[in-house]
Amino acid sequence: QVQLVESGGGLVQPGGSLRLSCAASGSIFSRYHMAWYRQAPGKERELVAGITRYDVTKYMDSVKGRFTISRDNAKNTLYLQMNSLKPEDTAVYYCTGGATIATISGIGGTYWGQGTQVTVSS
Repeated sequence: QVQLVESGGGLVQPGGSLRLSCAASGSIFSRYHMAWYRQAPGKERELVAGITRYDVTKYMDSVKGRFTISRDNAKNTLYLQMNSLKPEDTAVYYCTGGATIATISGIGGTYWGQGTQVTVSS
């Protein structure tokens, strides 16, 4: 069993930055594909960014050039650096991890965190 705990969300003004973290329990974090998803009120959950166990990354079009996903296998932690935030980035952000490529393909992984709220507003 793997537990994922997100942190780093909050209220930020448009144009600001936040860094989300996702701490994973267990010793097999490095074997998992990892991703960040988000869900805004009244909308479906969507893939924001993913990173494979081989450090290959992918991003949704609307965050390319603004968000950066990374992982530190020594610390069992996944990150999402978010710059130039826009009001439309407002959502609950979830960390997910799994052994299959579905993790970064829009479906998500086996394990999910509880989510962290990101609100972009002036």
